[in-house]
Amino acid sequence: MSHVTIDDLAGLLKPAASPAISLYQPTHRANPDRLQDPIRFKNLLAAAERSLAEKYPGREIDSLLKPMRDLQDDYQFWSHQEDGLAMFRTPDTFVYYQVQRPVAELVVVADSFHVKPILRMVQSADRFQVLWLDRENFRLFEGNRDVLDEVDLGDLPSTIVEALGEDLTEQHEMAWTPGPARGPQGDPAFHPGIGGRKDERRTDKERFFRFVDRAVEDRFSKPSGQPLILAALPEYQTEFRKLSRNSAILAEGIAVDPGALTVDGLRDRAWKVVEPRYLARLAGLKETFGAADAAGKAVSRVHDAAREAAAGRIGMLMIEADRIVPGRLDLEGGGKVQRTQSLDDPGVDDLLDDVAEAVLRSGGEVVVVPADRMPTDTGLAGVLRY
Repeated sequence: MSHVTIDDLAGLLKPAASPAISLYQPTHRANPDRLQDPIRFKNLLAAAERSLAEKYPGREIDSLLKPMRDLQDDYQFWSHQEDGLAMFRTPDTFVYYQVQRPVAELVVVADSFHVKPILRMVQSADRFQVLWLDRENFRLFEGNRDVLDEVDLGDLPSTIVEALGEDLTEQHEMAWTPGPARGPQGDPAFHPGIGGRKDERRTDKERFFRFVDRAVEDRFSKPSGQPLILAALPEYQTEFRKLSRNSAILAEGIAVDPGALTVDGLRDRAWKVVEPRYLARLAGLKETFGAADAAGKAVSRVHDAAREAAAGRIGMLMIEADRIVPGRLDLEGGGKVQRTQSLDDPGVDDLLDDVAEAVLRSGGEVVVVPADRMPTDTGLAGVLRY
């Protein structure tokens, strides 16, 4: 299981075979709380089955739910959870992700996936990654203001020995240096070549740092789109930044020995770096909306936003993190909206989610914002391109 990335979100936004099941569930990292997680999951599957039964025959429902039901009693699956679970299923798709903050229990059966909680994971301004680095090892962490988890590097080497392999200067290698000292038989003695040895170790370190920089950029920074905070001793901060090509690295880092910090300590220091950027970005978004609204180039009502999103005219959209507006959005019909009372019926989704998807598909930006940072009380605020 993995964390969701921008690329994953793009895949979820592509047209999918109907029906599309989206399941969200809070999960727990340790007993005794996590003992209830499989039971909650079973109840959510029952809700999905009831919703599906209104529109689809039993045989199709059984086939659709089978890979999800197979996880109900999977001990390993439930023993390695974080704070939330996001699961998506169509007749030809089945994926699930760990979520680093609690999510509300929710099952949506519709013609497309319900992705707003995932949007919050990917588009939220408080997300970041931390690169833990010393001269011979590196680790990567990902999180937000509340939690920080180590990233599974998979098959990526994480030590200088693994990364450089045969190109690494052998630790026991000795070099002959001229001098008066003689061996037991009067032969010239061998001593470490101090100057050359330092140069070789410096070269090894530089090659390792270059390897780390390229690997983290290609595998993690680009797919996630998250800012990267370097946690390393001051001398390694300087050396690494001189050779780095990763534009995600923030100018301010954590200039201490990262090995001396707990994970919570690392998170606290990282959030102190990120928080000013986070608050400045939200303030900037509100200011941008206010200026556009004054110029008549903004939308704040769901019906207006749906119409403009269908036409591809929204360049930036803020949506409220925890609000749901049930309904149906007909993009092919020019963005017509039908409001409903709940998400229980198949084909009904969250209108804020649907508008956000339309904006993303047209190349716009979507940011999920806490309610107290929203410039409107309608659940959305959009800025028009023209």
